[in-house]
Amino acid sequence: MANYESKNHRGYHRDRNQRPHQDQRRSRQTKRVQVEVGQRFPLTIKRMGINGEGIGYYKRMAVFVPGALTNEEAVVEVTSVATRYLRAKVHRIRKTSPHRVEPRDSYADQVGGFELEHLDYPAQLAFKRDVVAQALERYQPEGFHSYDLRPTLGMKDPYGYRNKAQFQVRRNAEGQVEAGLYAERSHDLIDLPTCSVQMPVTMTVMRAVVAMLQDLDMPIYDEEQKSGIVKTLVVRAAAHTDDVQLVFITNSPKLPHKRELLERIANELPQVTSVMQNINPGETSLVWGNDTRHLAGAEAITEKLGDLTFKLSARAFLQLNPAQTEVLYDEAKKALDLQPGQTVVDAYAGIGTIGLSLADVAAEVRGMEIIPEAVDDANANAAANGITNAHYEVGTAEDLLPKWVMAGFRPDAIVVDPPRTGLDATLIETILAIRPSKLVYVSCNPSTLAKDLVDLTADYRVEYIQSVDMMPQTARCEAVVKLTRRQ
Repeated sequence: MANYESKNHRGYHRDRNQRPHQDQRRSRQTKRVQVEVGQRFPLTIKRMGINGEGIGYYKRMAVFVPGALTNEEAVVEVTSVATRYLRAKVHRIRKTSPHRVEPRDSYADQVGGFELEHLDYPAQLAFKRDVVAQALERYQPEGFHSYDLRPTLGMKDPYGYRNKAQFQVRRNAEGQVEAGLYAERSHDLIDLPTCSVQMPVTMTVMRAVVAMLQDLDMPIYDEEQKSGIVKTLVVRAAAHTDDVQLVFITNSPKLPHKRELLERIANELPQVTSVMQNINPGETSLVWGNDTRHLAGAEAITEKLGDLTFKLSARAFLQLNPAQTEVLYDEAKKALDLQPGQTVVDAYAGIGTIGLSLADVAAEVRGMEIIPEAVDDANANAAANGITNAHYEVGTAEDLLPKWVMAGFRPDAIVVDPPRTGLDATLIETILAIRPSKLVYVSCNPSTLAKDLVDLTADYRVEYIQSVDMMPQTARCEAVVKLTRRQ
Protein backbone atom coordinates (compact mmCIF):
# COMPACT_ATOMS: atom_id res chain seq x y z
CA MET A 1 0.00 0.00 0.00
CA ALA A 2 1.16 3.55 -0.71
CA ASN A 3 -0.18 7.02 -0.12
CA TYR A 4 -0.87 9.58 -2.83
CA GLU A 5 -1.51 13.27 -2.47
CA SER A 6 -5.02 14.50 -3.22
CA LYS A 7 -5.64 17.56 -5.37
CA ASN A 8 -8.91 18.50 -3.62
CA HIS A 9 -8.97 18.79 0.14
CA ARG A 10 -11.76 20.27 2.20
CA GLY A 11 -11.33 20.81 5.92
CA TYR A 12 -8.05 22.68 5.91
CA HIS A 13 -8.64 26.28 7.03
CA ARG A 14 -6.35 28.74 5.32
CA ASP A 15 -4.82 31.56 7.28
CA ARG A 16 -5.97 34.78 5.63
CA ASN A 17 -2.38 35.97 5.33
CA GLN A 18 -1.19 32.83 3.50
CA ARG A 19 -0.65 33.00 -0.24
CA PRO A 20 -2.86 30.66 -2.29
CA HIS A 21 0.05 28.57 -3.57
CA GLN A 22 1.26 28.02 0.01
CA ASP A 23 -2.23 26.90 0.95
CA GLN A 24 -2.39 24.46 -1.96
CA ARG A 25 1.02 22.99 -1.16
CA ARG A 26 0.14 22.50 2.51
CA SER A 27 -3.23 21.02 1.47
CA ARG A 28 -1.49 18.43 -0.70
CA GLN A 29 0.80 17.51 2.16
CA THR A 30 -1.94 16.96 4.72
CA LYS A 31 -4.47 14.92 2.78
CA ARG A 32 -3.39 11.72 1.01
CA VAL A 33 -5.25 9.09 -1.01
CA GLN A 34 -4.57 5.48 -0.07
CA VAL A 35 -4.30 2.94 -2.88
CA GLU A 36 -4.01 -0.78 -2.24
CA VAL A 37 -3.34 -3.82 -4.38
CA GLY A 38 -6.73 -5.36 -5.18
CA GLN A 39 -8.57 -2.04 -5.07
CA ARG A 40 -10.99 -1.48 -7.95
CA PHE A 41 -12.14 1.76 -9.55
CA PRO A 42 -13.52 3.01 -12.89
CA LEU A 43 -10.96 4.29 -15.37
CA THR A 44 -11.08 5.91 -18.81
CA ILE A 45 -8.18 4.98 -21.07
CA LYS A 46 -6.69 8.14 -22.55
CA ARG A 47 -3.97 6.65 -24.75
CA MET A 48 -1.75 3.64 -25.28
CA GLY A 49 1.83 3.43 -24.05
CA ILE A 50 4.92 2.25 -25.90
CA ASN A 51 4.50 -1.30 -24.60
CA GLY A 52 0.91 -1.55 -25.86
CA GLU A 53 -0.75 -1.02 -22.49
CA GLY A 54 -3.67 1.33 -21.93
CA ILE A 55 -2.97 4.42 -19.82
CA GLY A 56 -5.52 6.24 -17.69
CA TYR A 57 -5.34 8.51 -14.64
CA TYR A 58 -6.63 7.98 -11.10
CA LYS A 59 -6.26 10.95 -8.75
CA ARG A 60 -3.72 12.28 -11.27
CA MET A 61 -1.67 9.10 -10.99
CA ALA A 62 -0.88 7.27 -14.24
CA VAL A 63 -2.40 3.79 -14.34
CA PHE A 64 -0.96 1.23 -16.78
CA VAL A 65 -3.49 -1.39 -17.85
CA PRO A 66 -2.41 -4.20 -20.22
CA GLY A 67 -5.17 -5.20 -22.61
CA ALA A 68 -7.06 -1.90 -22.42
CA LEU A 69 -7.52 0.29 -25.50
CA THR A 70 -7.77 4.04 -26.08
CA ASN A 71 -11.18 5.55 -25.18
CA GLU A 72 -12.36 2.41 -23.41
CA GLU A 73 -14.06 2.77 -20.05
CA ALA A 74 -13.31 -0.02 -17.61
CA VAL A 75 -13.36 -1.06 -14.01
CA VAL A 76 -9.76 -1.95 -13.21
CA GLU A 77 -8.09 -3.76 -10.33
CA VAL A 78 -4.75 -2.56 -8.96
CA THR A 79 -2.00 -5.18 -9.27
CA SER A 80 1.01 -3.17 -8.06
CA VAL A 81 1.72 0.21 -6.54
CA ALA A 82 4.79 2.35 -7.27
CA THR A 83 5.69 5.82 -6.08
CA ARG A 84 4.38 7.68 -9.10
CA TYR A 85 2.19 5.21 -10.98
CA LEU A 86 -0.05 2.17 -10.62
CA ARG A 87 -0.38 -1.05 -12.57
CA ALA A 88 -3.78 -2.63 -12.93
CA LYS A 89 -5.70 -5.27 -14.83
CA VAL A 90 -9.10 -5.07 -16.49
CA HIS A 91 -11.87 -6.32 -14.22
CA ARG A 92 -14.75 -5.34 -16.50
CA ILE A 93 -15.07 -3.23 -19.62
CA ARG A 94 -17.97 -0.78 -19.54
CA LYS A 95 -17.39 0.83 -22.94
CA THR A 96 -15.60 -1.16 -25.63
CA SER A 97 -13.39 0.30 -28.36
CA PRO A 98 -14.64 -0.26 -31.94
CA HIS A 99 -11.10 -1.45 -32.69
CA ARG A 100 -11.23 -4.33 -30.20
CA VAL A 101 -11.19 -7.85 -31.71
CA GLU A 102 -11.10 -11.37 -30.26
CA PRO A 103 -7.51 -12.69 -29.96
CA ARG A 104 -6.76 -15.89 -31.86
CA ASP A 105 -4.54 -17.18 -29.05
CA SER A 106 -6.21 -17.96 -25.73
CA TYR A 107 -3.00 -17.15 -23.82
CA ALA A 108 -2.44 -13.78 -25.54
CA ASP A 109 -2.95 -11.89 -22.29
CA GLN A 110 -0.57 -14.13 -20.31
CA VAL A 111 2.74 -14.09 -22.18
CA GLY A 112 4.76 -11.47 -24.03
CA GLY A 113 4.67 -11.18 -27.79
CA PHE A 114 0.88 -10.92 -28.21
CA GLU A 115 0.13 -7.65 -26.45
CA LEU A 116 -1.84 -6.16 -29.39
CA GLU A 117 -3.70 -9.24 -30.57
CA HIS A 118 -6.95 -7.73 -29.26
CA LEU A 119 -6.49 -4.62 -31.46
CA ASP A 120 -7.53 -4.67 -35.13
CA TYR A 121 -4.65 -4.52 -37.58
CA PRO A 122 -5.19 -1.04 -39.12
CA ALA A 123 -5.22 0.36 -35.58
CA GLN A 124 -2.01 -1.57 -34.78
CA LEU A 125 -0.28 0.13 -37.71
CA ALA A 126 -1.47 3.57 -36.57
CA PHE A 127 -0.30 2.79 -33.02
CA LYS A 128 3.21 1.93 -34.21
CA ARG A 129 3.60 5.23 -36.02
CA ASP A 130 2.38 6.92 -32.83
CA VAL A 131 4.99 5.03 -30.76
CA VAL A 132 7.69 6.69 -32.86
CA ALA A 133 6.03 10.07 -32.31
CA GLN A 134 5.84 9.46 -28.53
CA ALA A 135 9.55 8.63 -28.39
CA LEU A 136 10.46 11.77 -30.33
CA GLU A 137 8.27 13.88 -28.05
CA ARG A 138 10.05 12.45 -25.02
CA TYR A 139 13.63 13.03 -26.18
CA GLN A 140 13.03 15.97 -28.54
CA PRO A 141 15.88 15.72 -31.05
CA GLU A 142 16.43 18.87 -33.12
CA GLY A 143 13.54 19.66 -35.43
CA PHE A 144 11.43 16.67 -34.33
CA HIS A 145 8.12 18.51 -34.69
CA SER A 146 8.63 18.74 -38.45
CA TYR A 147 9.83 15.17 -39.10
CA ASP A 148 8.09 13.31 -41.91
CA LEU A 149 6.63 10.30 -40.07
CA ARG A 150 5.33 8.02 -42.78
CA PRO A 151 2.44 5.56 -42.31
CA THR A 152 3.58 2.15 -41.07
CA LEU A 153 4.12 -0.49 -43.74
CA GLY A 154 2.19 -3.61 -42.71
CA MET A 155 1.35 -7.11 -43.93
CA LYS A 156 -1.60 -8.41 -45.91
CA ASP A 157 -1.89 -11.33 -43.48
CA PRO A 158 -0.38 -10.45 -40.07
CA TYR A 159 -0.26 -14.07 -38.83
CA GLY A 160 1.95 -17.12 -39.32
CA TYR A 161 5.03 -15.02 -40.02
CA ARG A 162 7.62 -15.85 -37.32
CA ASN A 163 10.41 -18.01 -38.69
CA LYS A 164 11.84 -18.90 -35.29
CA ALA A 165 10.30 -20.41 -32.17
CA GLN A 166 12.52 -20.16 -29.09
CA PHE A 167 10.68 -21.92 -26.27
CA GLN A 168 11.76 -22.75 -22.75
CA VAL A 169 11.36 -26.42 -21.77
CA ARG A 170 10.28 -27.56 -18.29
CA ARG A 171 8.38 -30.37 -16.56
CA ASN A 172 5.10 -29.45 -14.92
CA ALA A 173 3.93 -30.69 -11.53
CA GLU A 174 2.54 -33.83 -13.16
CA GLY A 175 5.87 -34.63 -14.79
CA GLN A 176 4.77 -33.71 -18.32
CA VAL A 177 7.26 -31.95 -20.58
CA GLU A 178 6.06 -28.51 -21.63
CA ALA A 179 7.51 -25.93 -24.00
CA GLY A 180 6.47 -22.31 -24.21
CA LEU A 181 7.06 -18.82 -22.89
CA TYR A 182 7.15 -17.32 -19.44
CA ALA A 183 4.13 -15.50 -18.10
CA GLU A 184 4.63 -11.75 -17.89
CA ARG A 185 6.90 -10.67 -15.01
CA SER A 186 7.49 -14.24 -13.84
CA HIS A 187 9.23 -17.52 -14.54
CA ASP A 188 5.97 -19.45 -14.68
CA LEU A 189 6.02 -21.35 -17.96
CA ILE A 190 2.92 -21.21 -20.17
CA ASP A 191 2.78 -24.26 -22.45
CA LEU A 192 2.06 -23.28 -26.06
CA PRO A 193 0.51 -26.15 -28.01
CA THR A 194 -0.43 -23.69 -30.77
CA CYS A 195 0.73 -20.22 -31.76
CA SER A 196 -0.96 -18.23 -34.51
CA VAL A 197 1.98 -15.92 -35.25
CA GLN A 198 4.50 -18.73 -35.82
CA MET A 199 5.15 -20.26 -39.23
CA PRO A 200 3.20 -23.53 -38.94
CA VAL A 201 6.24 -25.75 -39.54
CA THR A 202 8.02 -24.32 -36.49
CA MET A 203 5.16 -25.42 -34.23
CA THR A 204 4.87 -28.83 -35.93
CA VAL A 205 8.54 -29.52 -35.21
CA MET A 206 8.39 -28.01 -31.71
CA ARG A 207 5.46 -30.13 -30.53
CA ALA A 208 6.84 -33.30 -32.09
CA VAL A 209 10.18 -32.83 -30.31
CA VAL A 210 8.42 -32.15 -27.01
CA ALA A 211 6.64 -35.50 -27.39
CA MET A 212 9.99 -37.20 -28.09
CA LEU A 213 11.53 -35.67 -24.96
CA GLN A 214 8.60 -37.04 -22.96
CA ASP A 215 8.77 -40.51 -24.53
CA LEU A 216 12.53 -40.81 -23.98
CA ASP A 217 12.29 -39.45 -20.42
CA MET A 218 14.96 -36.88 -21.20
CA PRO A 219 16.43 -34.95 -18.22
CA ILE A 220 14.71 -31.55 -18.43
CA TYR A 221 16.31 -28.56 -16.72
CA ASP A 222 14.86 -27.61 -13.32
CA GLU A 223 15.41 -23.95 -12.43
CA GLU A 224 14.87 -24.42 -8.70
CA GLN A 225 17.10 -27.46 -8.37
CA LYS A 226 19.53 -26.15 -11.01
CA SER A 227 19.71 -29.65 -12.40
CA GLY A 228 18.72 -31.43 -15.59
CA ILE A 229 19.96 -30.88 -19.12
CA VAL A 230 17.51 -29.65 -21.80
CA LYS A 231 16.74 -25.96 -21.22
CA THR A 232 15.43 -24.52 -24.47
CA LEU A 233 14.30 -25.64 -27.91
CA VAL A 234 14.90 -23.41 -30.92
CA VAL A 235 13.27 -24.13 -34.27
CA ARG A 236 14.07 -21.88 -37.23
CA ALA A 237 12.55 -22.27 -40.69
CA ALA A 238 13.72 -20.80 -43.98
CA ALA A 239 10.67 -19.47 -45.81
CA HIS A 240 12.13 -19.70 -49.31
CA THR A 241 14.04 -23.00 -49.15
CA ASP A 242 11.96 -25.12 -46.74
CA ASP A 243 15.05 -25.81 -44.59
CA VAL A 244 14.41 -26.22 -40.86
CA GLN A 245 17.03 -26.10 -38.11
CA LEU A 246 16.51 -27.53 -34.64
CA VAL A 247 18.76 -26.50 -31.74
CA PHE A 248 18.84 -28.07 -28.28
CA ILE A 249 20.15 -25.58 -25.72
CA THR A 250 21.47 -27.61 -22.82
CA ASN A 251 22.90 -27.21 -19.34
CA SER A 252 25.83 -29.52 -20.11
CA PRO A 253 27.55 -31.13 -23.12
CA LYS A 254 25.84 -34.42 -22.25
CA LEU A 255 22.67 -35.31 -24.15
CA PRO A 256 21.31 -38.66 -22.91
CA HIS A 257 19.47 -40.81 -25.46
CA LYS A 258 21.06 -38.74 -28.21
CA ARG A 259 21.17 -41.61 -30.70
CA GLU A 260 17.50 -42.54 -30.21
CA LEU A 261 16.49 -38.88 -30.32
CA LEU A 262 18.33 -38.19 -33.59
CA GLU A 263 16.89 -41.35 -35.15
CA ARG A 264 13.36 -40.28 -34.31
CA ILE A 265 13.96 -36.77 -35.66
CA ALA A 266 15.29 -38.22 -38.93
CA ASN A 267 12.35 -40.63 -39.28
CA GLU A 268 9.49 -38.44 -38.04
CA LEU A 269 10.63 -34.95 -39.04
CA PRO A 270 12.22 -35.14 -42.52
CA GLN A 271 11.74 -31.37 -42.88
CA VAL A 272 14.49 -30.85 -40.27
CA THR A 273 17.72 -30.49 -42.26
CA SER A 274 20.02 -29.36 -39.44
CA VAL A 275 20.26 -30.42 -35.78
CA MET A 276 22.59 -28.56 -33.41
CA GLN A 277 23.36 -28.37 -29.70
CA ASN A 278 24.25 -25.18 -27.86
CA ILE A 279 25.73 -25.51 -24.38
CA ASN A 280 24.77 -22.85 -21.85
CA PRO A 281 25.62 -24.11 -18.35
CA GLY A 282 24.29 -22.87 -15.03
CA GLU A 283 21.82 -20.19 -14.02
CA THR A 284 21.94 -17.29 -16.45
CA SER A 285 19.61 -14.76 -18.02
CA LEU A 286 21.21 -15.45 -21.41
CA VAL A 287 19.49 -18.04 -23.59
CA TRP A 288 22.56 -18.94 -25.67
CA GLY A 289 26.00 -20.14 -24.64
CA ASN A 290 29.22 -19.76 -26.60
CA ASP A 291 29.71 -23.44 -27.49
CA THR A 292 27.64 -24.75 -30.41
CA ARG A 293 28.02 -28.33 -31.66
CA HIS A 294 26.82 -30.14 -34.77
CA LEU A 295 24.58 -33.18 -34.16
CA ALA A 296 23.04 -34.16 -37.51
CA GLY A 297 22.30 -32.94 -41.03
CA ALA A 298 23.86 -29.72 -42.27
CA GLU A 299 25.56 -27.23 -39.94
CA ALA A 300 23.45 -24.38 -41.29
CA ILE A 301 20.28 -23.71 -43.24
CA THR A 302 19.84 -21.48 -46.29
CA GLU A 303 17.42 -18.60 -46.74
CA LYS A 304 16.80 -16.28 -49.69
CA LEU A 305 16.13 -12.56 -49.51
CA GLY A 306 15.45 -10.99 -52.88
CA ASP A 307 18.04 -12.26 -55.33
CA LEU A 308 20.55 -13.23 -52.65
CA THR A 309 21.11 -16.48 -50.76
CA PHE A 310 22.10 -16.47 -47.08
CA LYS A 311 23.59 -19.16 -44.88
CA LEU A 312 22.23 -19.22 -41.34
CA SER A 313 24.20 -20.84 -38.54
CA ALA A 314 22.49 -21.53 -35.22
CA ARG A 315 23.33 -18.23 -33.50
CA ALA A 316 23.22 -15.99 -36.57
CA PHE A 317 20.71 -13.16 -36.35
CA LEU A 318 17.98 -12.86 -38.94
CA GLN A 319 14.78 -10.90 -38.65
CA LEU A 320 11.82 -13.01 -37.48
CA ASN A 321 9.56 -11.97 -40.35
CA PRO A 322 10.93 -13.04 -43.78
CA ALA A 323 8.33 -11.18 -45.86
CA GLN A 324 8.72 -7.90 -43.99
CA THR A 325 12.52 -8.29 -43.86
CA GLU A 326 12.58 -7.74 -47.60
CA VAL A 327 10.37 -4.68 -47.15
CA LEU A 328 12.61 -3.32 -44.37
CA TYR A 329 15.83 -3.79 -46.30
CA ASP A 330 14.34 -2.38 -49.49
CA GLU A 331 13.43 0.72 -47.48
CA ALA A 332 16.97 0.90 -46.08
CA LYS A 333 18.44 0.60 -49.56
CA LYS A 334 16.05 3.27 -50.87
CA ALA A 335 16.90 5.63 -47.99
CA LEU A 336 20.65 5.19 -48.46
CA ASP A 337 20.35 5.96 -52.19
CA LEU A 338 23.87 4.72 -52.80
CA GLN A 339 25.49 5.90 -56.03
CA PRO A 340 27.94 3.89 -58.16
CA GLY A 341 31.48 4.09 -56.82
CA GLN A 342 30.53 5.03 -53.25
CA THR A 343 31.80 3.05 -50.25
CA VAL A 344 29.57 1.90 -47.42
CA VAL A 345 29.94 0.49 -43.89
CA ASP A 346 27.37 -2.09 -42.73
CA ALA A 347 27.49 -1.75 -38.93
CA TYR A 348 25.89 -4.40 -36.69
CA ALA A 349 25.95 -6.49 -39.85
CA GLY A 350 24.66 -9.87 -38.69
CA ILE A 351 25.07 -12.26 -41.60
CA GLY A 352 25.47 -9.41 -44.09
CA THR A 353 21.87 -9.10 -45.23
CA ILE A 354 21.84 -5.31 -45.66
CA GLY A 355 25.41 -4.78 -46.84
CA LEU A 356 25.37 -7.52 -49.45
CA SER A 357 22.20 -6.09 -50.94
CA LEU A 358 24.16 -2.88 -51.59
CA ALA A 359 27.22 -4.54 -53.14
CA ASP A 360 25.92 -4.35 -56.70
CA VAL A 361 26.14 -0.55 -56.55
CA ALA A 362 28.91 0.12 -54.02
CA ALA A 363 32.59 0.28 -54.82
CA GLU A 364 33.24 -1.48 -51.50
CA VAL A 365 31.21 -2.77 -48.56
CA ARG A 366 32.75 -3.31 -45.14
CA GLY A 367 30.88 -4.70 -42.18
CA MET A 368 31.37 -5.84 -38.61
CA GLU A 369 29.63 -8.09 -36.09
CA ILE A 370 30.61 -9.36 -32.63
CA ILE A 371 29.46 -12.97 -33.16
CA PRO A 372 32.24 -14.87 -35.00
CA GLU A 373 29.85 -17.41 -36.54
CA ALA A 374 27.79 -14.59 -38.04
CA VAL A 375 30.91 -13.02 -39.57
CA ASP A 376 31.85 -16.39 -41.03
CA ASP A 377 28.34 -16.63 -42.47
CA ALA A 378 28.53 -13.08 -43.88
CA ASN A 379 31.80 -13.73 -45.69
CA ALA A 380 30.54 -17.12 -46.89
CA ASN A 381 27.35 -15.46 -48.09
CA ALA A 382 29.38 -12.93 -50.07
CA ALA A 383 31.34 -15.73 -51.73
CA ALA A 384 28.25 -17.86 -52.39
CA ASN A 385 26.57 -14.92 -54.16
CA GLY A 386 29.67 -14.09 -56.22
CA ILE A 387 30.23 -10.81 -54.37
CA THR A 388 33.90 -9.83 -54.27
CA ASN A 389 33.68 -6.24 -53.02
CA ALA A 390 32.27 -6.99 -49.52
CA HIS A 391 34.25 -8.00 -46.44
CA TYR A 392 33.20 -8.58 -42.82
CA GLU A 393 35.28 -8.63 -39.63
CA VAL A 394 34.70 -9.67 -36.01
CA GLY A 395 34.47 -6.72 -33.64
CA THR A 396 32.40 -3.72 -32.65
CA ALA A 397 31.74 -0.80 -34.96
CA GLU A 398 33.16 1.59 -32.39
CA ASP A 399 36.47 -0.31 -32.42
CA LEU A 400 36.84 -1.21 -36.09
CA LEU A 401 35.56 1.94 -37.79
CA PRO A 402 38.25 4.26 -36.33
CA LYS A 403 40.93 1.72 -37.29
CA TRP A 404 39.67 1.61 -40.87
CA VAL A 405 39.63 5.39 -41.04
CA MET A 406 43.18 5.59 -39.67
CA ALA A 407 44.21 3.14 -42.40
CA GLY A 408 42.73 5.41 -45.07
CA PHE A 409 39.24 4.00 -45.57
CA ARG A 410 36.65 6.76 -45.22
CA PRO A 411 33.11 5.58 -46.11
CA ASP A 412 30.70 7.68 -48.12
CA ALA A 413 27.74 6.06 -46.37
CA ILE A 414 27.00 4.15 -43.17
CA VAL A 415 23.99 1.99 -42.37
CA VAL A 416 23.46 1.01 -38.74
CA ASP A 417 21.08 -1.69 -37.50
CA PRO A 418 21.78 -1.81 -33.74
CA PRO A 419 20.18 -3.97 -31.02
CA ARG A 420 17.41 -2.57 -28.81
CA THR A 421 19.98 -0.75 -26.67
CA GLY A 422 20.74 1.56 -29.59
CA LEU A 423 24.07 2.92 -30.76
CA ASP A 424 27.19 2.83 -28.63
CA ALA A 425 28.18 6.35 -27.56
CA THR A 426 31.67 5.90 -29.01
CA LEU A 427 30.21 4.92 -32.36
CA ILE A 428 28.06 8.06 -32.40
CA GLU A 429 31.18 10.12 -31.73
CA THR A 430 32.98 8.29 -34.53
CA ILE A 431 30.13 8.89 -37.00
CA LEU A 432 30.08 12.59 -36.11
CA ALA A 433 33.86 12.75 -36.55
CA ILE A 434 33.86 10.97 -39.92
CA ARG A 435 30.70 12.72 -41.14
CA PRO A 436 29.74 10.41 -44.03
CA SER A 437 27.44 12.19 -46.46
CA LYS A 438 24.77 9.53 -46.08
CA LEU A 439 23.54 7.78 -42.95
CA VAL A 440 20.65 5.33 -42.52
CA TYR A 441 19.51 4.15 -39.08
CA VAL A 442 17.47 0.93 -38.97
CA SER A 443 15.89 0.84 -35.52
CA CYS A 444 14.07 -1.86 -33.56
CA ASN A 445 13.44 0.43 -30.58
CA PRO A 446 11.89 3.90 -31.09
CA SER A 447 13.01 5.04 -27.62
CA THR A 448 16.72 4.45 -28.18
CA LEU A 449 16.36 5.75 -31.73
CA ALA A 450 14.97 9.06 -30.47
CA LYS A 451 17.68 9.25 -27.83
CA ASP A 452 20.42 8.66 -30.42
CA LEU A 453 18.90 11.24 -32.76
CA VAL A 454 19.48 13.91 -30.11
CA ASP A 455 23.23 13.54 -30.75
CA LEU A 456 23.11 12.68 -34.45
CA THR A 457 21.00 15.71 -35.39
CA ALA A 458 23.88 17.96 -34.38
CA ASP A 459 25.38 17.17 -37.79
CA TYR A 460 22.53 15.40 -39.63
CA ARG A 461 19.05 16.31 -40.76
CA VAL A 462 16.25 13.74 -40.54
CA GLU A 463 14.65 13.53 -43.99
CA TYR A 464 11.97 11.04 -42.95
CA ILE A 465 11.17 8.10 -40.69
CA GLN A 466 9.49 5.08 -42.26
CA SER A 467 8.01 2.68 -39.70
CA VAL A 468 7.75 -0.98 -40.72
CA ASP A 469 5.68 -3.59 -38.89
CA MET A 470 8.03 -6.53 -38.46
CA MET A 471 6.09 -8.12 -35.59
CA PRO A 472 2.30 -7.87 -35.95
CA GLN A 473 0.26 -8.50 -32.79
CA THR A 474 3.08 -7.02 -30.67
CA ALA A 475 3.99 -3.48 -29.64
CA ARG A 476 7.39 -3.80 -31.34
CA CYS A 477 8.09 -1.32 -34.13
CA GLU A 478 10.97 -1.07 -36.60
CA ALA A 479 11.84 2.14 -38.40
CA VAL A 480 14.13 3.23 -41.20
CA VAL A 481 15.52 6.75 -40.80
CA LYS A 482 17.05 8.65 -43.70
CA LEU A 483 19.62 11.19 -42.49
CA THR A 484 21.65 13.59 -44.59
CA ARG A 485 24.68 15.56 -43.49
CA ARG A 486 24.19 19.23 -42.80
CA GLN A 487 26.35 21.45 -44.98
